[in-house]
Amino acid sequence: MPARGRPPQRSRRRRSRRNLEELEPTQLTVYTPSNAAVPEGEVIVERGSTAQEVGPKLNRSAGDVVRFLLLQGEIVTATQSLSDEMIELFAAEVGAKVRLVDPGEEQEAALKAKYFDDEDVDEGDLEPRPPVVTVMGHVDHGKTLLLDRIRETNVVAGEAGGITQHVGAYQVAVGDQRITFIDTPGHEAFTAMRARGADVTDIVVLVVAADDGVMPQTVEALNHAKAAEVPILVAINKIDRSDADPNRVMQQLADRGLVPEAWGGDTIMVEMSALQKLGVDDLLEHLLLLAEMQELVASPTGRARGVVLEANLDVGRGPVATVLVESGTLKVGDWIVAGAAWGRVKALLDDKGKSIKRAGPSTPVQILGFSDVPAAGDDMRVTLDQNTARTIGEAREQRQRLAGHQATASAIPGARLEDLIEQIRRGETATLNLILKADVHGSLEALTESLRKLERDDVKLAFMHRGVGGITENDVQLGAASNATIIGFNVRPDRRARELAEASRVEIRNYEIIYKVIEDIQAAMMGMLAPETEEVVTGEAEVREVFRVPRVGAVAGCYVRMGAITRGSKVRFLRDGVIIWKGTITSLRRFKDDVREVASGFECGIGLSDFQDLHSGDVIETFEEREIPRT
Repeated sequence: MPARGRPPQRSRRRRSRRNLEELEPTQLTVYTPSNAAVPEGEVIVERGSTAQEVGPKLNRSAGDVVRFLLLQGEIVTATQSLSDEMIELFAAEVGAKVRLVDPGEEQEAALKAKYFDDEDVDEGDLEPRPPVVTVMGHVDHGKTLLLDRIRETNVVAGEAGGITQHVGAYQVAVGDQRITFIDTPGHEAFTAMRARGADVTDIVVLVVAADDGVMPQTVEALNHAKAAEVPILVAINKIDRSDADPNRVMQQLADRGLVPEAWGGDTIMVEMSALQKLGVDDLLEHLLLLAEMQELVASPTGRARGVVLEANLDVGRGPVATVLVESGTLKVGDWIVAGAAWGRVKALLDDKGKSIKRAGPSTPVQILGFSDVPAAGDDMRVTLDQNTARTIGEAREQRQRLAGHQATASAIPGARLEDLIEQIRRGETATLNLILKADVHGSLEALTESLRKLERDDVKLAFMHRGVGGITENDVQLGAASNATIIGFNVRPDRRARELAEASRVEIRNYEIIYKVIEDIQAAMMGMLAPETEEVVTGEAEVREVFRVPRVGAVAGCYVRMGAITRGSKVRFLRDGVIIWKGTITSLRRFKDDVREVASGFECGIGLSDFQDLHSGDVIETFEEREIPRT
């Protein structure tokens, strides 16, 4: 006897059978008993949404979505991510219009509207600000040397191969006025960085060598400047050369729409020699004149905003970002967010490394205090409080994680660099899986864009992971799992990562100049990989103590952990996996005796050529180069 008010078991089974009979492919309305109206206008749906998320947005239940897709031959659950085609198919069936967006994009728009779109600027608060000048031009035409002359510093000596690898931002005083300069790398690989520089600039200085004339990257830089719709001042450099021909340069530029003032046009062209310090003052005067004509203003009040020019992970200081403040005043203690990185400003450093308390409009400044390394080009904002900064940062991080997961999940099995040639010869479409690690975000971005341009119909590239910092065990494990080659740009693997790579047969290639990366990958793709030079680590020592010796300087008291340390060896100085110096060992001592070699397990004193910034825990790595012929 069934309980009172409870239907018998047979009745429940009969009702379930009737529901199954109702599932006819041609009657979608059967699944939506309420027959609710379809939302008017365009409905925004995130890619990868589940039936539980899609249904309510279209005034339907998750069950409606699941049952409809079942009848189309797609077996899904209510909590399973749907493909774009599934979402669009269901929307078309119910007569709704949907717009698919990336995960987090809708939330990002809502966050901006909630926290940032109400920041109206009172015109009464506007004040004159320094002009932001971006220096552009072809590689080796003298851009960085020009800034050296303006700042009376020596930046060129610190760049690998004498080529600018990173974006530098500097502010200089000209009388009682100031000018902010952005030095962008000239190599074509840094097109994206150069374009970003043009987007934040007020005036472009186009440097053209009087002996070389207009080159491909000159035209590229000119196009970026024109796209940014900013005034262009041409610096015709190297007029001290015997084969200099300024008139030819003027004619070449006039053919591309830059007619000199001397010829009746409106483009200022200054003849100069950065090497001889000729024409530099004339250039600065014309820059201030152009800035005065533009009437550049910004509000120094309110919450600051700016753009990240460069960012890197610094040992001891954590994430460090070079930011150009565009409006407002950035202060120590402000809560900030840039991309997925957020935090509180612990310190502000000007372009000379001096600590400052605040930075106003058009001021380049280094920020310490981010939770993570932001990406170059990210918009930096000051938020009301910690909770706001964390909310925005974590939402963006989730969006990036979802996007990265989708990209990794869709990656196809690839080949290592040495396997590419054989696959190409067999006529197969080869995929080279890569893991890119670099010292700063700008280099990582430029390297990615350069390599993407190398793709061909028979060779594809898949980036399994890209990041900033030294090569770690996690990178090697990912390389082993995805059959990927690890490319390190100005970074090195630590000892454990190197040992794991050898055991897992994961290929790690280290570079310091971007040309070499491109040439190697391109040569492999063309099936013409030349004999390579292998770097063999011969010894590794850990700095345990630092001694200051009069008239000698700093001497590192070390413990040899692996191999042997030999006097005169080539050496790399590593701090948290990042190369901070290269040179040679000038002195090697055991107690009071000069020795030629110290084996593993012993202590020794090491003196390095031209390097004094020694800290306990640093690693001194000796190596030699051996040529490996290709078979």
